[in-house]
Order: sequence, then C-alpha cells, then structure tokens
Amino acid sequence: MTTTLNFAAFDVETANPKYGSICAIGIAIVRNGIRVDTRTWLCRPPAPVHNFSPVNIRIHGITPAMVAGQPSFAEQLQEAVTAIDGLPVVAHNAAFDMAALVQACGHSRIPVPSWQYGCTRRWAKQHLPHLPRHGLKDVAAALGTRLDRHHEAGADAAAAADIALTIATRVGAHDLAALAKATGTRLGSLGPNGNTGCR
Repeated sequence: MTTTLNFAAFDVETANPKYGSICAIGIAIVRNGIRVDTRTWLCRPPAPVHNFSPVNIRIHGITPAMVAGQPSFAEQLQEAVTAIDGLPVVAHNAAFDMAALVQACGHSRIPVPSWQYGCTRRWAKQHLPHLPRHGLKDVAAALGTRLDRHHEAGADAAAAADIALTIATRVGAHDLAALAKATGTRLGSLGPNGNTGCR
C-alpha cells in the first residue's frame, strides 16, 4: 500500500538553545515508498545566534571548528530545498524543526520554504498511545525501525522517514494526507505567509 508514498523527512540540529541556531540539516527522500537518499549538511549558524553551547555540543557532537569552513545556513538550506524538490515533508516533533527553520530564515533574511508537512511524533502518539514516551529513539524501537546515530541530522531524518513508512503500512495510507487522516491529525503548512502547524 505504501508504494505511492513520496515525501522528504527533515531534521535540524542547533548550536545553542535558540531555535534559529541551525548548524546541521538532514533530509531523507522517499520515492514510491522506498527511502532512496539521505543527506546531511553542516552549516554556519545565522550570525545573530552563531554561538555554540556546551550542552548542545554534547548532544550532537558538532563543534564550532567543524562548521567554520562550511557554507552558511542560508546556502545549505537552498541545497536541501533543491533536493526536496517540492515534496511534502515530515519531521519527528515537527513543531521544533519548523520553528527552528522559520527563526533561522528570519535571522538570515531569506524566505521560508513553502512546504506541506506532517509530524511523525503526532502520528506515533495516535498509533502507539500506550508507549510511555514518543521521542524518536523510543518510537523507532517500538516500531522496529533503525536509528543509527541519534542527533546526527541525516540519521534522524532517515529514522523519521522509516517511522512514517511503517505507520503508513500499518494503517493502509497511500500518501501523507491519508496518513494524517488515519491518525486523526492534519498536515501543517509552512511558507512566507506563516506556519499553520500540525493539528
């Protein structure tokens, strides 16, 4: 049933507690129900929020030295948007990733991408209501999907993609709209005019 699923999973890591301080972007591309590509881009966080926090470094292992020679967030986002190529997007705890994206775009003075998106965490909460926690690691373990390196942006995006595919198979959803409907949620909409959020 999942053979017509086409979407991109998206994940970001931040340099400090400020959401806009994106220092890594990860995506996983799904075509016809198969994850066909996974990528990670390190980037220099937007100038107003470029400082790295020791707490965040401990979480994802990205240091200022690692991004010093990398392109800016704005440049790497364009690479990610090109790779996503108009596909709908999913993220685990999409409220965080989309808020981070909006704030980073604001700091960088660039337009916010226009995406329709869904949240694998919301879907997992509906599909696995008795699971004590619905973090990426917990849901991946409950569904038997892989999570190779938690807090590496590409690996987290790949895990979110596999979670979406697994739940879609279980509920018989052929696209993201059907998956959202089957889990009693709605897709969000992101763009220059704002963020409607998932519901």
